[in-house]
Amino acid sequence: MQNLQDAQHDMQEGYAYGAPGIVASGLIWLLSSLAVQYYAPQQAVWTLIIGGMFIYPLGTLFEKLLGHRGGHSKGNPLGNLAMEGTIWMIMCIPLAYGLAQMKVEWFFQGMLLIIGGRYLTFASIYGTRLYWGLGALLGLTAYGLFSFGLGAFASALSGAVIEIGFGSVMYAFFRKKLTK
Repeated sequence: MQNLQDAQHDMQEGYAYGAPGIVASGLIWLLSSLAVQYYAPQQAVWTLIIGGMFIYPLGTLFEKLLGHRGGHSKGNPLGNLAMEGTIWMIMCIPLAYGLAQMKVEWFFQGMLLIIGGRYLTFASIYGTRLYWGLGALLGLTAYGLFSFGLGAFASALSGAVIEIGFGSVMYAFFRKKLTK
């Protein structure tokens, strides 16, 4: 990689601006909201935690089905930043789980904040400020859910709606850039 813009371009093309991964994450949130509704909030917590392990492979599958590489070039330093952000996020999950021991909905609100913070680094990884908007939207949503005392279902469903919606918009943005 010659410079930051080359590295970002490689990430953009390899991962379709991260849009399929956002949608994959939103689908896991949707499964978690369904677990809250039809089973129990504690099962929904584990659905989000365990399901989260499948976001990257599911996103990669979506990328490949859409005709993209589903990866970055070897030696791209932004790949390290993405991995470091993932490790930071995983290290924060026990904090959110601890919140669930007090009030289960706080787990989902905490995860919205954690994931929103992780998306902020994607602005540098992919070279688009749209990720600042996604991170801010998730964070503000978590705050609103907490402030209004909304439950686990509303919190998990909010994560699903935001990520599936934003991921779809992001992919449309990516496709439009490709046609230019």
